Amino acid sequence: MGGNHIRTKTVFLAGHAALPQGMAAKGPYEHLAVVVEIDSKYGVIINAECTLITDLAINFLHDCLVGCCMEDGVDAIISEIINTYHGAAKNAIIASLKDLNRAYIKYKGM
Repeated sequence: MGGNHIRTKTVFLAGHAALPQGMAAKGPYEHLAVVVEIDSKYGVIINAECTLITDLAINFLHDCLVGCCMEDGVDAIISEIINTYHGAAKNAIIASLKDLNRAYIKYKGM
């Protein structure tokens, strides 16, 4: 990467939550991290990843998040997770999204 490049079009934010006991992801990670790249002007999520173990779970969450606008909060995303994600990490994902929303509010208040 170049030395003087300043990234102003997107912002990286993360939300974290503890994983439940007995999960596959609990081995390498104690906490779930949901990380997003957000368009800094409009608040739209343009990329998302998480520390879940399986590619399917990671891609599922990615598809739920990309295109959503953080300006609208995370209630609609949480509703989608509640209705469609039935894995052991559901509550950790929801908690991570709430933490992500707090991070976004803090960023916007800068």
